[in-house]
Amino acid sequence: MVGPVGTQSANQLSVQFLNNVLSQRGPSALPYEEEAKWLIRQHLVGLVQHFPSLQVKTATFTHNDGRSVNLLQAEGTIPMVYHDVVYNIPAVVWLVESYPRLPPLVFVTPTRDMIIKRAHPNVNPSGLVSVPYLQHWVYPSSNLVDLVKNLSHHFGLDPPLYTTTSATAVKPPPQRPSTSEANLVSFSLAMTSSNSGSVRPVLPPRTYSSPYGRLPPSPQRPPAMEDPSEVYKRNAINRLLEMLHNDAMELRKAREAEVDVLFNSQAVLREREEQLTKGLREMQDEKEALEQQLQIVLTNTDVLEAWLKENEDKKEKAGVVDIDHVFEPIDALSKQMLECTAADLAIEDVIYSLDKAVQEGAIPFDAYLKSIRALSREQFFYRATSAKVRAAQMQAQVAGMAARVSPQYAV
Repeated sequence: MVGPVGTQSANQLSVQFLNNVLSQRGPSALPYEEEAKWLIRQHLVGLVQHFPSLQVKTATFTHNDGRSVNLLQAEGTIPMVYHDVVYNIPAVVWLVESYPRLPPLVFVTPTRDMIIKRAHPNVNPSGLVSVPYLQHWVYPSSNLVDLVKNLSHHFGLDPPLYTTTSATAVKPPPQRPSTSEANLVSFSLAMTSSNSGSVRPVLPPRTYSSPYGRLPPSPQRPPAMEDPSEVYKRNAINRLLEMLHNDAMELRKAREAEVDVLFNSQAVLREREEQLTKGLREMQDEKEALEQQLQIVLTNTDVLEAWLKENEDKKEKAGVVDIDHVFEPIDALSKQMLECTAADLAIEDVIYSLDKAVQEGAIPFDAYLKSIRALSREQFFYRATSAKVRAAQMQAQVAGMAARVSPQYAV
C-alpha cells in the first residue's frame, strides 16, 4: 500500500501531467472543448485523490468507425467489497471528445488468467461497462468519483471477472518500488486462487502495509507438467490469432486506402456540385433578366400597335405626307440645332462619297483636295454653331428650372 507521502507525490505528478496536456495548443492538443478543460481537470484530480489505484495518462483510442484519436484515460483498478473482502477490478476509463457533456467509456481489462463472467448484467463480452449512472449521465452534476463509487457498488454485488488458473507466490524485489510499480504489482496479485482450476472472484484481497500486498497462504506443491497436447493447442491458437491479426491489419490498410479514394472523389463531386449550382443560379438570373426585357418589349409593342391603330385614319386623310414637315422644332434654338446637325451629317456623307470616288479614280486628286477643304471648312462652321446652340439650350434649361424652383422659396 502506498503511504501518504507516496500518494501525495502521485497526486502532484497527476496534477502536473494534467496541467501540461490540457494546456497544449495546435495539432498536439487534446480534442476537448476549451470551456470544458478546467472541469475535466477537476474531475480527474478528484478521481486520483479518492482512488489512488487509478492513474491518469493519454493513449490512442480507436472508434468503431476506424477513427483514432488521442484521449485522456484513467487506468488501474477499482476496489470492490465481495463477501466482506476487498478486491480490485482492473479497468480503464476513457474520456471521449464530448466529455463531460457525454459520459465516459468504461472497460474492464482482464489479464490472461482472467475471464469475463458470461451474461453479466453490467459488462458485455468485450469488457464494455454499462451501469445506470452512465446511462443517466447528467451534465454538469455527474462526475468520475461518483461514477467509480457506483461501479464499485455494482461490481461488489456481482463481480464481472473470474480467474481459472493458480498463481505462484510473488517475491518482492530488493528495493522499494515506485507508485506505478506498486500498482502494477497489486494488479498482478489480482489473479490468484487457492486451488488450481477453481473458479472464484479475481482480484487481490485487501492491501496491507507492504507495498506489494499479501497473498492468502496456500500449500506449496511442485509445478505440474503441462500436457503436450494442451501446449500444442495453445501454440496453434496463438499462431492463428497472430495470422488473424496480420490479416486484419492488411485488410484495415486496404479499406483505409479505399476510404481515402472515396473521400477524394467525394471532394471532387462536391466541387462540381458547387460549380453546377453556381452555373444554374447564373442561368436563372439571366432568364429572369430576359423575361423582364421581354415584358418591356411586349409593352412597347402594345403601345406602338395602339398608336398605329389610332393614327391609321389620319394617314388616309392626310394622303402624301412630306417627311420634312412631320416633325417641327418647338423653338428657334431647336430649329437651328436641327438644321446644323442635318448639314453636318450631309457633309459627312459627301466626304465619304468623295473618298470612294478618288479611290476609284472617278475624279482627279487635285479636285478631291479642293472639295474636301471647302467641305471641311463648312462642316467646322456647322459644328461650331451646334456647340454654341447646345450651350444656349443648356443655359435656357437651367434658367427655366431656376424659374420653376424660385417661387417655392419666395418669402
